[in-house]
Amino acid sequence: MVSLDEAVIARLKKGKNQFEVLVDPDGAFALKRGEDVKMEDILAVESVFSDAHQGDHAAESDIENTFSTSDVLEVAEQILMHGELQLTKEQRKRILEEKTRQVITFIAQNAINPQTKTPHPRARIEKAMEEAKVHIDLFKGVDEQVNIVMKAIRPIIPIRFEEVDVAVKIPAEYAAKSYGDVSKFATLLKNEWQNDGSWVAVVRMPAGLQNDFYGLVNHLTKGDAESKLL
Repeated sequence: MVSLDEAVIARLKKGKNQFEVLVDPDGAFALKRGEDVKMEDILAVESVFSDAHQGDHAAESDIENTFSTSDVLEVAEQILMHGELQLTKEQRKRILEEKTRQVITFIAQNAINPQTKTPHPRARIEKAMEEAKVHIDLFKGVDEQVNIVMKAIRPIIPIRFEEVDVAVKIPAEYAAKSYGDVSKFATLLKNEWQNDGSWVAVVRMPAGLQNDFYGLVNHLTKGDAESKLL
């Protein structure tokens, strides 16, 4: 049940008419950015308003003429998807921080410094974004904004997306257990079992995940594996 105290307004202006619905902020934001959310689960009141604060309902004739339907759920979804979502300052801050983290994480996992062939720490990427004065958009997808951020920070730090191939040899006592974890972490390009029971593989992964991969292998083998960046 959506609480009226926590609901926010989604507003759409069409000509001289204004249409508003009261919705759950988190659910509405999720639906607006393309997640699988049902309108009936996020609508606080099954009514369309001309002014939700005043409790003034939109005229049925205006709703029908504008949306070609009087079904509240259909109308509410159109208002939400094509209109403006009135998030509170706190909600905007929280969502913006989460989206910023997602963008930084994606870049950190997939990009490297081409001069050193090593990943950039998250803090360095974040600092470069601050220096470049990058503005994250609440409603744009992470993939779209990653490209915008990369373009903005390239003049500040050397960075590019790249995949790397790593050869790894795992001793026999750890080989069987390690196979599944390694193949889940990275793409297996080559692999073969040696006569002594050890396992040799060449794997491919986003360049930014190199250190995580080495950490995984060391954990699986208690530091007793061999690896080489190709």
